[in-house]
Amino acid sequence: MENKKEVFQYTYSAKRQEEIQNIRKKYLPEEEDKMERLRRLDRGTTKKGTIISIMVGVVGCLLLGVGMCCTMIWAQQWFIPGILIGIVGIVGIAAAYPLYARITKKERKKLAPQILKLTDELSKPE
Repeated sequence: MENKKEVFQYTYSAKRQEEIQNIRKKYLPEEEDKMERLRRLDRGTTKKGTIISIMVGVVGCLLLGVGMCCTMIWAQQWFIPGILIGIVGIVGIAAAYPLYARITKKERKKLAPQILKLTDELSKPE
């Protein structure tokens, strides 16, 4: 008989295993955990209002600028229309925040049941 020594070798590397898991996660279907879903829903309540109010505010600023330009540069023919255009611009600027608040309130009311359900689930001790 031959003298064979059978030796079992095992090497474990935490860094290697972590790298393997990170690569593996890239190829698994994404699962959104409850906390991430809650964050996404919360961000979504203000997104629509923010976009619309910024657009209204920018258009209002542009109209105010055009109105000022009409009153200062082309004062002979465009003074009164320039004042009216500027007033419309000021109204647009002033309406931006109330518009944001109204849209955000509406979105929060729409998403409240989902958000409250998730917060209840996350608040329960495991």
